[in-house]
Amino acid sequence: MSVDEAGTARGNDGTDEPGWEVDPDDEPGAAVVASVGRQIKAWREAAGMRAGEFGAAIGYGEDLVYKVEGGRRIPRPEFLDKADTVLGAGGKLAMFKKEMAEARYPKKVRDLARMEARAVEISVYSCHGVHGLLQTEEHARVLLESRQPVYSSGEVERGVSARIARHSLFVREPAPTLSFVQEEASLRRPIGGKMAWRHQLERLLDIGRLRAVSLQVMPLNCETHPGIGGDIEILKFGDGTAVGRSGGAFNGRPVSALKQLRVLELRYGMIRAQALTPRESLAFIEQVLGET
Repeated sequence: MSVDEAGTARGNDGTDEPGWEVDPDDEPGAAVVASVGRQIKAWREAAGMRAGEFGAAIGYGEDLVYKVEGGRRIPRPEFLDKADTVLGAGGKLAMFKKEMAEARYPKKVRDLARMEARAVEISVYSCHGVHGLLQTEEHARVLLESRQPVYSSGEVERGVSARIARHSLFVREPAPTLSFVQEEASLRRPIGGKMAWRHQLERLLDIGRLRAVSLQVMPLNCETHPGIGGDIEILKFGDGTAVGRSGGAFNGRPVSALKQLRVLELRYGMIRAQALTPRESLAFIEQVLGET
């Protein structure tokens, strides 16, 4: 999974910035953060530096240093870079930037991203909204901020970052084969307001023009609909295995048995056959954009 490593300490010790807290319910993620924190502390003590002295040297407060070393705060990428330089770790601390960025994301998102990173073919039918792989950051943020019960600011930031990190699929080499079918209704709901929605439609057009992507729209005037049961996702891997999931089949749980996968592939194939062609779909999205 690629990660967003942007950001710097914003004139304070970073303790009030949401999205880098440790989720106590995520035991695997918390364990990784705690392990890295212990290594930072060991390097600091080996260098003969007090926590306050070390914090001042890297531009962070003493309180944040203690939280990172105690596994109560996820170190940002620039924290690890500076710590590596100041402590003379020779890259042994900076190497954890990817793991620390991933530790921000919920476990189920990390697992999904790892599967997407392995996939050679991904097929998605989304009936109620724009699929996460297609969302702009603006759109994703509005959706997460609208959830009930209300998410904390940290949960929103972690969710947005995790969703955007998955977009690395579109620049991966070699590129996987990506197929999306979006319901027309999901393209007519202006989530976030007019300008935010225009940006979302423009992103759909950009993605739909990529060589490895097929983007189709299922029109509302379709009298029979094999996708009425819910979303469908199918991921195929280079070793010939696959995993699929649908809200309307097998209780929504992931399946990998050939018999179950055939059911999802049959439904998805019928949905694609009844949807607009990729060229017609791009023209349709351009029309909706012009009307927005």
